[in-house]
Amino acid sequence: MMQKILITGSNGQLGSDCLDVFKDATVINGVDLPEVDLSDRAQCFDVLNTVQPDLIVNCAAYTAVDACESDPGCWKANAELPGHLAEWTDANKIFLAHVSTDYVFAGDKPLFDASVESDLPNPISEYGKSKLAGEIAIAERTQRYAVLRTAWLYGSHGNNFLKTMLRLTLQNPGMQFKVVADQYGSPTWSYTLARQIKAIATKQATGIFHASSEGYCSWYDLACTFLKQLNVEHNFVPCTTDEFPTATKRPANSILENYHAKKQGVNCFGDWADELTQFVKRNGQAVLEEMRAL
Repeated sequence: MMQKILITGSNGQLGSDCLDVFKDATVINGVDLPEVDLSDRAQCFDVLNTVQPDLIVNCAAYTAVDACESDPGCWKANAELPGHLAEWTDANKIFLAHVSTDYVFAGDKPLFDASVESDLPNPISEYGKSKLAGEIAIAERTQRYAVLRTAWLYGSHGNNFLKTMLRLTLQNPGMQFKVVADQYGSPTWSYTLARQIKAIATKQATGIFHASSEGYCSWYDLACTFLKQLNVEHNFVPCTTDEFPTATKRPANSILENYHAKKQGVNCFGDWADELTQFVKRNGQAVLEEMRAL
């Protein structure tokens, strides 16, 4: 196990879970905005030279997908920042674990064919393009890295789709909400993703890894399953993507196959529905209380 670990984006959904999963490290450091902007190369190198970590886990990202279409800051966080980390880790001969996304693919594979690591990326959004640029920047600057592409992430910290649907339902009892039912993916618990990152980083397995739960569902299926497990009355109706337009074109097929992790014998994920049940048992009451307080 690495002795000194730096987790970037440590205040976020995944970063918070990584702090928990890696807590047995001798020293663990978390950095995030607004204290430091790692997309600034000088600031980034100052922090890394001070901390001198043995492993960096990069959870820092610009994840507001729609805002990415018009905000160039998206590229600083998703493309430039990973490049700085890779440059430093290569010079200092340490391992970098970086989190990417299913959005590097167009999502146009036939339903329900899963994307594997060897499939050619073809992003259709600024978010996806910026995240692919981050992957490329890392691969060009170091060989000591793992890129973990995940999808449909949820957890107990920060904002996510599940919390949004719960909040809307609690604030508007009985109101009907349309939920997209023609996009499919593998809902992924951020805590399990943190465990997957640790497994890969501990082994220092290199390359690209898909890292999402087994199986798949639609957003509508996910929302209904979550609120049913919480015993919260809800009124969701399925709709098409065309009925719910957004600034960003969403992938219709976000299903990922964790081929590389399985081949390496380090796949940590179970079926998405089982993982969701575990999440509700562990965090459901706290999430309910959080959303009721808003």
